[in-house]
Amino acid sequence: MKSTLRHGAAALTAAALALSLSACKPGDKAAETAAPAVEGASAETAIPGLATEKAQASYMIGMDIGESLKPIQDEIDLDVVVQAVEVVLDEGKPLLSDEQRLQVREAFSTRLQARRAAEMEAKAKGNLAAGEAFLAANAEKPGVQTTASGLQYQVLTQGKGPKPAADAIVKVHYKGSLLDGTEFDSSYERKEPATIPLNQVVPGWQEGIALMPVGSKYTLWIPSKLAYGEQGTPGGPIGPNATLVFEVELLEIVEPATE
Repeated sequence: MKSTLRHGAAALTAAALALSLSACKPGDKAAETAAPAVEGASAETAIPGLATEKAQASYMIGMDIGESLKPIQDEIDLDVVVQAVEVVLDEGKPLLSDEQRLQVREAFSTRLQARRAAEMEAKAKGNLAAGEAFLAANAEKPGVQTTASGLQYQVLTQGKGPKPAADAIVKVHYKGSLLDGTEFDSSYERKEPATIPLNQVVPGWQEGIALMPVGSKYTLWIPSKLAYGEQGTPGGPIGPNATLVFEVELLEIVEPATE
């Protein structure tokens, strides 16, 4: 889940609405000079179940709101959300005063942050245990080498070129995945090798690629302490304490280490 869990439902809904409506706000010259809206959709824009442009726009806004609320759907009552929206649009009297609204927002945000922290802690413990068990078993497999730091590697192809120093810039092809096989990055998928300064990557990459002569292809198993650690990649695919698997081809040393 992303950082939207730290915000209240009202903020999420407002953000979705702002995004949906930003292109047609009052005062926008492009909007003012555009052709006037029509009730019926043209043949080119016809959508089954959404016969008019108004219906299509309404459905689009509803999708935006739904996506913004999805991370907190277990924490809200959708009927009550709709009730509050209708009160505001009808300029009725809300059940919450401004002061109560602020208090509820703060309590809601605090509750979500606590839930998020608990989920992250549980996930971190689970990932750490799974990683340690995997690496212990993997270390016993033929051809797998374990360094003093805990990095594991296996030579798939051994090249004959020079080895890069820790602060060299290298050109590599690679793919990275989680222990469950989920692929999160791949230069092969992009059909273009990556040029990488080794002093700007995680320690497991620095150490592993420094072991490889140019022309080599290795599998690297990187424990979390040599990867992204307890934080993982917030909002991204790598969870806390995740052990990572990379297949890496060292194609070229673009720039050797600086003196």
